[in-house]
Amino acid sequence: MNRSIDVLKEIYKPYRYTIKGSSTIIESTSGNFVIKPKTKDLKELFDYLNSRNFHNFPKLVDSSRSDTYVFEYLNDISMPQEQRIQDLITLVAKLHNKTSFYKEVSEDKYKSIYEDIKNNILYLKEYYNNLFDISYNDIYLSPSKYLFMRNYTKIKDCLLFCEAELDKWYDLVKDIRKQRVSVVHNNLALRHFLRNEESYLISWDKALIDTPILDIINLYKNEYYHTTFEPILSKYFELVSLHEDEKTLLFIMLSLPWQVKETSSEFDNCKNYNELLDYIYKTEKLIRPYYSKK
Repeated sequence: MNRSIDVLKEIYKPYRYTIKGSSTIIESTSGNFVIKPKTKDLKELFDYLNSRNFHNFPKLVDSSRSDTYVFEYLNDISMPQEQRIQDLITLVAKLHNKTSFYKEVSEDKYKSIYEDIKNNILYLKEYYNNLFDISYNDIYLSPSKYLFMRNYTKIKDCLLFCEAELDKWYDLVKDIRKQRVSVVHNNLALRHFLRNEESYLISWDKALIDTPILDIINLYKNEYYHTTFEPILSKYFELVSLHEDEKTLLFIMLSLPWQVKETSSEFDNCKNYNELLDYIYKTEKLIRPYYSKK
């Protein structure tokens, strides 16, 4: 890639260039461009999106090289974060609606998803149960262990909820032989959204065809800590009509806690348990209204 960048510098003759992560931004008299490593065929993806009347991605200026892409540089305006994420979710809904279709799936498709999530839940239940049993016999608890013990029931209840909802979800889909899929950006975060006269999604390297709820899961996990997500989810549901099984799976994947691996740093252990518990409480608050309506 370094050789390609040197060649491109000769072509565009930039008066300034900036390295930002794996990207190189060049400013020249002929315009501003972004050079990124080529990790997948984005031209084919962008051609498809254009055919579906979705044009909200950076213009691909040069895709002829084997190791790099050259994109048109997009300016981004300053705006409140709450407004930015509203614009982002509106654009994501547009992407899903423009590219969704139903594909045939085998009878093992949903069973495989069920078993993968079930095994993860069972593993987490055993992990936290064992941790509780070990800590229960400690005479003096460290601050992190005390935090865990005080909130063990919350973690346990969260896992039981996910397990029960997973069984309900499988009952809904076990006889279905079609699945709604769409283009999924698969790397949604505010840092991958730009706004000027139009809204744009950047960093499409992980895009794929899959269930659209993947984008909502990724966005929530990336932004839940700094964002009030209730209006975001409500806006998405207003724009995209998810089926009951899709919503159920979404709520399971949002609710599923992760494993806190303890370290030698007590400060980090407390921080990690606190992050998990904060996530569990925020997610419960997010999805509770949808269950009270049932």
